[in-house]
Amino acid sequence: MAERATSLGWQVIRGYAVLVYIFMFLPVMVVVLLSFNASQFGSFPMTGFSFRWFIELWENEAILRAFRTSVILGLLTAAISTTLGVLASLALVRYRVPGANMISTILIAPILVPEVVLAVALLLFLNFLGVNKSFTLLLFGHVIFTLPFVILVVQARLISIRRDVEEAAMSLGASPVQTFFQITLPLMLPAVLAGALFAFTISFDDITGTLFWKPGGVETVPTQIFAMLRNSISPEINALGTVMIVMTVGLPLLGAAIARQISKKSGL
Repeated sequence: MAERATSLGWQVIRGYAVLVYIFMFLPVMVVVLLSFNASQFGSFPMTGFSFRWFIELWENEAILRAFRTSVILGLLTAAISTTLGVLASLALVRYRVPGANMISTILIAPILVPEVVLAVALLLFLNFLGVNKSFTLLLFGHVIFTLPFVILVVQARLISIRRDVEEAAMSLGASPVQTFFQITLPLMLPAVLAGALFAFTISFDDITGTLFWKPGGVETVPTQIFAMLRNSISPEINALGTVMIVMTVGLPLLGAAIARQISKKSGL
């Protein structure tokens, strides 16, 4: 009797979980389906299958400009956040730094603070300093927000790398710099790539902080979608949403596959 009640309870939990996932992802599936609808009006049943809206999306200069801005911003954010994250992780894990726990807490704090609060605080602080909105400010804000994700991923990997492997390399005559590039970095490369992809994806998909930090005339893909929705609901938005979904979902999956292959080749 108890086993039957337990089995029934797990079935209820599974059913509830399925309903939650359907509620979360059904709107996304609708957007993807409507992006291939031949009709200009988003309605079911679909009148036909067409790539018309993706073609018009490709010919829309404002969207292409926003896409280029998002890609450049994401790549710069990933490069800076990954570099700083690797250096910070090495300092906190491999060396005795005074106040390491406090420094680690400060570096990870942006994750704990709601993004809108962080965006407003940074904007008010820079206004107090007399710094105007610019692309540099936007990049700075994205780095602050993505850096904790890189640090957490890289630190977790670095802790699992045995210190005696690095010590063996240095005992054989390798300098600390040679040891890092020839031993440590290859071992932590999957985490570095994962952190970079996290930073790029989060930056590319961010809208809350971007709305506060971006200068006039500069639009990223999320803010461009937001601006288009304020005017009218265009089928191009569905196509653009599909592109965003493919990038924000596909890139982490691709990164995970690459990291898995690197781990297999390194024998880890």
